[in-house]
Amino acid sequence: QVQLVESGGGLVQAGGSLRLSCAASGLTFGGYAMGWYRQAPGNERELVAAISSGHTTYYTHSMKGRFFISRDNAKNTVYLQMNGLKPEDTAIYYCAAKIGLYNDYVNYWGRGTQVTVSS
Repeated sequence: QVQLVESGGGLVQAGGSLRLSCAASGLTFGGYAMGWYRQAPGNERELVAAISSGHTTYYTHSMKGRFFISRDNAKNTVYLQMNGLKPEDTAIYYCAAKIGLYNDYVNYWGRGTQVTVSS
């Protein structure tokens, strides 16, 4: 059974930082690109960043320079370092596993972790 378990969310003031982690199990981690998505109330789920098994990264334009995705294939874990957080970054952040860095289709989803940025 595939499980993606996010952690590291919470409440932070604007300008602060958080580091999200996603521990994967039940899948061949190196065979998947990993991504972070987010969904704010009333909005559609959107891609934040993704990383291939070979560590090639992709960022949604508005996140570039503030958010940094990384992965540790030995630990089956993907991370999202978020700096300079803004109130508009408030959302549920989801970990995802997919075949192909640029593929829109997600094979597996985590349950999400709440990030709240206060002004």
